[in-house]
Order: sequence, then C-alpha cells, then structure tokens
Amino acid sequence: MDQLPAQLVQLLAPFLPYLLKGAKLAGQEAAKKLGEKTGEQGFEQVKALWDRLRPKMEARPAALEAAQDAAAHPDDEDALAALRLQLKKLLAEDDSLAQELARLLPQSGPAGQTVIASGNRSVAIGGNASGNVIITGDVKR
Repeated sequence: MDQLPAQLVQLLAPFLPYLLKGAKLAGQEAAKKLGEKTGEQGFEQVKALWDRLRPKMEARPAALEAAQDAAAHPDDEDALAALRLQLKKLLAEDDSLAQELARLLPQSGPAGQTVIASGNRSVAIGGNASGNVIITGDVKR
C-alpha cells in the first residue's frame, strides 16, 4: 500500500479540475476532453474513486487545498507531491479506506499503455521484465 498514494495521484490528477467541480456537466466535459485517453467509462471509474475519497479530503483542509493546487497546476511536481503526502497521511489514518481504494484502483487504470523506445539500441518495456536479459547489440566477444 506504500505505492497507493502515488497511484491515486497519477490517476486522479488529470481529472481533478472536473472532479472538484462536482457537477454532472463536469463529468461530461471531462469525458469529452480526456475521452481519447480513458473514455467516459474511465472517467466514471475515476469518479467512483473520488466519490469515496472526497469526504475525507474535504474534512482535511490541507488535503483539499493540495487537491485544488494539483488541479490548478497539474504539471507542477511540487503540487503533485503535496497531494501525494496528504493522501499518504489520510490513508494511514483510515486503513479500511486504503484497502477499499486499493481494490478499486486496478479496475480504474487507463485502458491502454503507450511505451516508446527512442534512439539507437533503446528498449521500452510496458510491464515487468525482471529476470530477463535484454541485449541491444555491440557485445564484445
């Protein structure tokens, strides 16, 4: 569960401007803008996670402020780190919520994954390749 806050931030961050609006129209707007990445079903899954998290976030002013900052500045690593820290604190206090979100998380991941290898002898792996040997050439014999 140590990775749970980071996974949640990665998943929620693109949607936070829409999730914080809280309106059905915001969900439709998000689905349109982010539809290529996740589609409406993806947004509904993220919304289910947020609906479970929102009351706890709203009860912690620092956590809510971190979510608002991350929504306003989605590319700011400091804002995302602050949100991760607040989620870490929140989940440490509520183990049942952490377990529930961990169960929901795999169902709400992105529909696809893009992996790009660029340059001579580069390697890109979209999953776990531990225990494998990757040879890219130029082996001295």
